[in-house]
This record gives sequence, structure tokens and C-alpha cells, in this order.
Amino acid sequence: MTAARSLKTVGDLAAAGLLPEDRLTAAAAVAGRYAIAVTPAVAALVDPADPADPIARQFLPDPAELVTLPQERADPIGDLAHSPVEGIVHRYPDRVLLKAVHVCPVYCRFCFRREMVGPEGLGTLSPDALDVALSYIAGRPEIWEVILTGGDPLVLSPRRLEEIMLRLAAIPHVRIVRFHTRVPAVDPERVDAALIAALKASGKTVYVALHANHPREFTEAARAAVARIADAGIVLLSQTVLLKGVNDDPAVLAELMRTFVENRVKPYYLHHPDLAPGTAHFRLTLAEGRALVTALRGRISGLCQPAYILDIPGGHGKVRADAPEVEEAGDGCFRLRDFRGVAHFYPPE
Repeated sequence: MTAARSLKTVGDLAAAGLLPEDRLTAAAAVAGRYAIAVTPAVAALVDPADPADPIARQFLPDPAELVTLPQERADPIGDLAHSPVEGIVHRYPDRVLLKAVHVCPVYCRFCFRREMVGPEGLGTLSPDALDVALSYIAGRPEIWEVILTGGDPLVLSPRRLEEIMLRLAAIPHVRIVRFHTRVPAVDPERVDAALIAALKASGKTVYVALHANHPREFTEAARAAVARIADAGIVLLSQTVLLKGVNDDPAVLAELMRTFVENRVKPYYLHHPDLAPGTAHFRLTLAEGRALVTALRGRISGLCQPAYILDIPGGHGKVRADAPEVEEAGDGCFRLRDFRGVAHFYPPE
């Protein structure tokens, strides 16, 4: 029997019964600008009979993606402004992002790097570029943590992952390696013994940050994949994006956070969605997000409470979006300060 393949075109989605005929033309226009990929595991979760299905909303193209607002930007959190060499983002003193690949098993319709990822995006680092990136890390003893992101680093083969991890093993000041991934939920069969061995190859302390936005993403296969990682002694953290029409409900968020904890994943970040082009239909106001997070307090255990985070547009770093020092400035605008103490307004003018 031939293994099911990922759906990567509007035709694939239509043939699988995930897109009705009257949406094909609009979906094709979206596909002309942004990458599409839906794994078999995700396709099986979509309910095509539900126009408000939270899984479909995350992964199926929507004509609203072609509407770009003035405050939206191609690089909403300023990766490029903090990229000293290709593949590295060095925004904070003690840690860097290593973006070895810009390909994902699925393409989220709200992705903040949607202008960079996909078959037409920045691609995979060449061997020479990877050498330069690792040399940059090796030459800066203040770098304590390396965060592999992209793209999704777990789309790399175990051989490629092991190569990167062994090279990080040779850098003594790097003590922590963190992976940001959706793979355990969207392509769980990829999480096998070879991949887990590659994650541990460096001998460093390894963390895996799992991105999931709705409790339905924790299928039996996803739970088993997460268990394989946890059983290997790797600590798991969560990342979730607060999304209108997906999880903007205290009961849904509470169920999701409890599900993380039940599966040995510590809730970490709940992200306010970034100002990526064509994503306004996913964004709540900051006031709405703060109200939702307030509604979680007292509703769920402290084990289940994530940090509500806003990445300040322009590359100024993260701030706790529900902190008392984030002040209302009128007309739906908030005044906040970055980690250097510099004041900014959100939304930006």
C-alpha cells in the first residue's frame, strides 16, 4: 500500500474533499503567494462539513490572506535586523536562533515567517553557510543556548540533525539546545528512534518546544510521539498562538493547556499573533487577549498557566502582554517597554 502523501496544492486539497468547488479560485490566488502543505495526520482531523472548523482554519488557504493591512510587515518581529550571518538571529545576548531550514511539514496560515518559509522561501542552509553560522556561535562565549527553528528543524533527516548536534557538542559554552517544532502533532510517525537519538547526540541539555493550538491536535498518534520524546528524558515545553476562531475561548484554552500537562508538556508561551501580512482575520486586540488570559486564572492549575507574550514589532524582543506595566494609551493602543527599557506602542502607528 502506498503511504499517504502531504497535500501541497489546491488541487490536492480539492481531491481530498477539503475544499469545496466554490472556494478553489480564491484558494488558488492564495497559493500563488503563500506555501501550502497539509500532512495526512492534519487532513484526517479537518471536518469539511464545519465552516468554522478550527483545524481547517489553521491550515487551509483563505482569501482573507490576500488582504494586507498598513501595519502588517514581511518581517514582523525583525529577524533580519538581528541576523549577523545567514541562518542566525541574535536578538538577546545569551541565545541565538539557528535557522537551518525554512521548510515545514505544514504551513500555518498565520505564520509570522510566511514570507521566508516554503519551497520559494529562504531554503535550507548550504554547507558553507552552516559552517559560518556555527563559527559565529563558537566565537561568542556569551551564547549559552541555541534554538533550532526555521521552518521546522525536525523535517531534517536524523543524519543532518545529528551532524548539527555533534558540531554544537564541540562548543563548550553552548549548554542548552532547544527545538521549536510542530512535527510531533502534525507528522507523528517522523518521531522515531533515529530522530530521538539525533536530538540527544550533542550531550547537551535538550528541550523540545511543541507548537499546538487546539486540543484536537493531540490525536492518539501525537500523544504517542510526545511520549517517545518524554520517555527519552527530553523536557517538552509548549507554544501556542492565540487565534481568533481557533482558541479564543477560555474553555478551549483551558482544555489545551491541561492536555499539554497531561502529556508531560509544560505550558510555556501563549503568543499574541504577529503582524504578518494577510493575518488580520486571526488577530484579537491586545485588550481581548488580556481578558482571555485573565479568565484562565483560577480556572486551571498553576501547572497549566502559559506566559502571554507579545513580540514587539521591529525586532525589539518579547514582553509579557498581561504585565501591569503594559498600559492602555487610548484608542485600543498600549504602551509597553522592551527588555532594554525603551518604550513602544502597540499596535504601531
